[in-house]
Amino acid sequence: MMLVISFLLPILGGVVLGFRKMDDRQRRRFAIALLLVSDLFLVFALMSRSPLTLVRFAERVTLTFCLDNLGRVFAVTAACLYTAVCFYAFEYMQMEERPGIFFAFYFISFGAIEALAMSDNLITMYLCFELLTLSTVPLVLHELTKDAVAAGLKYLFYSMGGALMGLLAVFYVYFCSSGEAAFTYGGFLDPAKVSANRAAFLILIFVGIVGFGTKAGMYPMHGWLPTAHPIAPAPASSLLSGIVAKAGVICVIRLIYYCVGPELIRGTWVQTAWMCLAMLTVFMGSMMAFCEKIMKKRLAYSTISQISYIMLGLSFLSDEGLRGGLLHMMQHAMSKGCLFLVAGVFIYKLGVRNVDGLKAIGARMPVTMWCFTIASLSLIGIPPLGGFVSKWEIASAALGAGMGVFSVLAPVFLIISALLTAGYLLPVTVDAFFPRREEEEHAGKGKKPQPGQAEEAVAKKDAEPSRWMTVPMALLCCGTLFVGLFGTAVLAALGF
Repeated sequence: MMLVISFLLPILGGVVLGFRKMDDRQRRRFAIALLLVSDLFLVFALMSRSPLTLVRFAERVTLTFCLDNLGRVFAVTAACLYTAVCFYAFEYMQMEERPGIFFAFYFISFGAIEALAMSDNLITMYLCFELLTLSTVPLVLHELTKDAVAAGLKYLFYSMGGALMGLLAVFYVYFCSSGEAAFTYGGFLDPAKVSANRAAFLILIFVGIVGFGTKAGMYPMHGWLPTAHPIAPAPASSLLSGIVAKAGVICVIRLIYYCVGPELIRGTWVQTAWMCLAMLTVFMGSMMAFCEKIMKKRLAYSTISQISYIMLGLSFLSDEGLRGGLLHMMQHAMSKGCLFLVAGVFIYKLGVRNVDGLKAIGARMPVTMWCFTIASLSLIGIPPLGGFVSKWEIASAALGAGMGVFSVLAPVFLIISALLTAGYLLPVTVDAFFPRREEEEHAGKGKKPQPGQAEEAVAKKDAEPSRWMTVPMALLCCGTLFVGLFGTAVLAALGF
């Protein structure tokens, strides 16, 4: 019962926040109490190992929850990011209208993503996946401008379309299975049923990978990310990129590793196509980020690339690839979540959205810029941060997979993407701490600074945000360092 309480509590609390009018102080107290109690119940739920069936719709079709080791990794990662974002949002949402609505759907989505982590079969997973989509759409269209509504609808259509593609795979998996169809590492399909129509089986499994991969931003279903992220409030962008997009990754892991079984698709065209799409997305996302000038949009393209690192590791269909993917999932949640929060600071304190307006702000915002730098170094893959360890595991899995040319191509794409990542993140740090003199002189010769530019805004004494914003960002940086130092040991203790 502890499982159900741990995800129902934030959902019900979110409903209360949505319907009850509160002032800022009351809302903050209620949200902190609800968040801490929800985290406490999650800790108790982590100790539970018995499945709990809430509803039996039909034979072998149940709403069942059970927290296995994969669910524990995902649930704890989500809780860490959601907790940091909640405290950050207390100050950031002061510049937005309807903060009560934001926190309402924040908590509902928190419960939905924890329920997804605790799902014990494909039907439960699919229902929680859809609930997560419906509860995060309002976070995207929060501002209710024309662009925000368009972005929210685009996110909804992409997510629902991808989910329907995934549902086709869910139906076929149930057709090819026997028993209760509970998640089992290595798969549970009936080989005779699979062999009876293997061509249809491979097509539908690939459709499922692409469908659930839509939430993860895998090409060609990536279009919602660069539209939704720049328009959503920064705390929402942090959640969407840091953990909500990983919902698609978890669904793919459940489908391939816990239902189908890697052996049934290893060496088939499905694996080849999956690897090709993942490598293409890694490269394409990095290139688009390198060319983008709007900070949040640059980070959105970066998310497309970085999450496809995880998909690439999973496509090797090996324990090593799965371990590398999980490490990258954890470190990306911390580092990219932090980067979007930093981007929110630039908007909140400086009114700056374009990277060209961030020159010379390091002296006035040292904590913010150091958080940006550390998170960036992790994404690039600099030791001892989490990005280095996860990329090392993924590259090692590729070299040891015995896939011919793909064993070499995969590490090459990772290196190219890492160089591009350095190219679109590190110049922001360099320009912030070490602005070039010739640019300053050029700016003074007849060119007036644009309104809202950092050069004007940093003159204010309060350029650095309060601890409500800086502490969550610093803790997320510590999180990616923790993954780099202890992430492998944690996964090994959990059996990965």
